[in-house]
Amino acid sequence: MKRIGHYIVRGLLGRGGMGKVFRVEIPPIGKIAALKLLDPQPALVSLLGMQRLRGLFLAEAVALAGLEHPNIVAIREFGEAAGRPFYIMDYFFSNLGRLIGETRRSEEPSRTIRLDRAIDLTRQTLSGLACLHHFGIVHRDIKPFNLLIDAHGTVKICDFGLSRLHGEPTAAPRQLKVGSPWYAAPEQESDPDAAGPRADLYAVGVTLVRMLTGALPGVPPAAPSAANPDLDAVWDAFLLRAIDADPGRRFASADQMRCALEDLERDWQKRRERICRLAPRPPAPPPARRSLRAAPGRIDPARARMEFGVDRLWRPEPVVANELVAAGPGALRDRATGLIWQQSGSPYPLTWPAARAYVAELERRGPCAGRGWRLPTAPELLSLLSRTPHGEEFCMAPTFDDRQTTLWSADRRSFTSAWYVDVAMGFAGWQDRAVAG
Repeated sequence: MKRIGHYIVRGLLGRGGMGKVFRVEIPPIGKIAALKLLDPQPALVSLLGMQRLRGLFLAEAVALAGLEHPNIVAIREFGEAAGRPFYIMDYFFSNLGRLIGETRRSEEPSRTIRLDRAIDLTRQTLSGLACLHHFGIVHRDIKPFNLLIDAHGTVKICDFGLSRLHGEPTAAPRQLKVGSPWYAAPEQESDPDAAGPRADLYAVGVTLVRMLTGALPGVPPAAPSAANPDLDAVWDAFLLRAIDADPGRRFASADQMRCALEDLERDWQKRRERICRLAPRPPAPPPARRSLRAAPGRIDPARARMEFGVDRLWRPEPVVANELVAAGPGALRDRATGLIWQQSGSPYPLTWPAARAYVAELERRGPCAGRGWRLPTAPELLSLLSRTPHGEEFCMAPTFDDRQTTLWSADRRSFTSAWYVDVAMGFAGWQDRAVAG
């Protein structure tokens, strides 16, 4: 069993130029945390030297430790193992990159996010950046994978390895690129020391375009409204200003950009109210009966897409036309599948073992006890998913309680992980069973 210090390594979460981030267990309490270890790539060591990299790593930890904001990840401990420094952070199983299905090939299409949620995630990101910029810190690597999301939907900006105090030179070779392709502002790519707060806002703009359209902006960028019917010319002006190649034409600050976003949100809410007042309610077609696997299993990732019936972005193909009717206190029956669902699940995020215990208790003492309650399989959960709503689809009242959007399935992926379904984003994924989702 591999350890870093006294922490038990449970898996690699990712790696960048400066180091690796591991999922670790804290003995003896069993809590899962994230550990970032200084482990730079050889090319970076040859450019900067290990001593300089060690100093940057410590500076990152010090910068994080000095900040207290709900949208910035917090450091819990700093230590050293085998001559390498590391620090401990809270572990969050989700991030925006994972949520939209971005891969290492960022130019490939990704999942879109409904407009109201994209606004909320962007507002939180801008709030965290306003705090960073207030203290003179430029992040320089805002991108979906560096925006963690906790079980309550709160954004946590992470990975400050490329950040610096505004105006402080990096003392790095000119050939060293700072930031991530596609998200780095033009002035940052040509001269990292020239990147100010508006470079971070450019990255936020690119991220928001991706959330709303499922694609990165082109060169030159097209009007985002062409790819999303919920957007209009006012949204186009906002988004194109955010990603303008000239930093002088972008928003002056994170607070200014957030205020403009909130103005757009209020306008969109008024438009939605008008649409919903006029929207017709056509009768739903009778559902086609679907038979779904009920027995739980261990589903290998190599065959999971075929087993679950999902596309490249892990969305169901085809979408089931549900017909949900009351089936007793707090329960709904889907005539399309014959399945009975609890309308409101646990009020709190649960680990996989806790979810199984919750269902067992529901079967013993719930309002509909004795009806054979169990954790559903992934295909059964996927039968509840729909596409990202647009226009009149926003008028439909939610059928289920939406406090929990990440639902565990009974299907295991490995000895330590299980499959889940994100009902808000409409896709299947997997996670460590010891983490509350």
